[in-house]
Amino acid sequence: MSPTQDGVDDAVRTLRRGGLVAFPTETVYGLGADASNAAALRRLYEVKARPADHPVIVHLPTRPTVDATVGRWGAPLTPAARALAEACWPGPLTLVVRRGPAVLDEVTGGADTVGLRVPDQPLAQRLLRAFGDGVAAPSANRFGRVSPTTAAHVRADLDGDVDVLLDGGPCRVGVESTIVDCSAGEPVVLRLGGLAPERLHALLGSQPAVRDDGSRAAPGTRPSHYAPHAEVVVTDAHHANERAAALLATGARVGLLATTPPAGLPAAVAWLAAPADVDELARQLYALLRRADDDGLDALVVVPPDPTGVGAAVVDRLTRAAATRTPERTR
Repeated sequence: MSPTQDGVDDAVRTLRRGGLVAFPTETVYGLGADASNAAALRRLYEVKARPADHPVIVHLPTRPTVDATVGRWGAPLTPAARALAEACWPGPLTLVVRRGPAVLDEVTGGADTVGLRVPDQPLAQRLLRAFGDGVAAPSANRFGRVSPTTAAHVRADLDGDVDVLLDGGPCRVGVESTIVDCSAGEPVVLRLGGLAPERLHALLGSQPAVRDDGSRAAPGTRPSHYAPHAEVVVTDAHHANERAAALLATGARVGLLATTPPAGLPAAVAWLAAPADVDELARQLYALLRRADDDGLDALVVVPPDPTGVGAAVVDRLTRAAATRTPERTR
């Protein structure tokens, strides 16, 4: 896997022959395969170690109209889906709609719906326009692990398993897209993400329900997800010292992720400074979680931000990172 900033032609050739291309979006780096190539999609799932029933999102190039953008991938959009697409594409919004008749089960996990997104990132759009069709692209990391927001993160996770890596620099949003299911009835949020809940409220005239418990299959909604090797412990500022001290007492190497270290923080606890601005925190979140592993920490105590704006997605990611892990998710 050789990174390049100007390898779109090579990336397109790779996709067309069934290869895998890692590329930047405004949210995180994606691991892309031709969404019309079943063999390429099966390899994508294998490299990700992703469950076969877990759908992937189809990334689309910008077209003159929403209908032209969706094309054959989805059924005609509902009024709510159309309003969201017209206001938010390109951008960090994935719409779940009824799938078109030619969409492969390898994309949808066998469901009758498909997730569609138009990324707002120049290099991603150059790739998609040159390819001319949909690219299925989950995050470019092993399933359940911390998502990549730089090309270096992709190399660390998938070097040797990806054919081409397009380096577009750090992602400017830093958490995945918001997923809104508009396939039936009222819109439902399946995953909190880079599009703030307040923005959805303003566009739809009411706050859509959030059903991100995995009861509807959607990327990134397993209870345990986005996790570093270090144990993540979410707490409030008043209890951070207590939780850190208890972990130190077990012999663990402990860090604290917070905007400011609380008074009396044990000297043995490594402080990882979290930006006070929540948008900047979202941009740096996954890099900070990766730093906990790079620094050899066994546990990371985290004081989350307020769950407003993109802070809602940050809290969601931290909560899932802190969830009990299944055996295959441990070291």
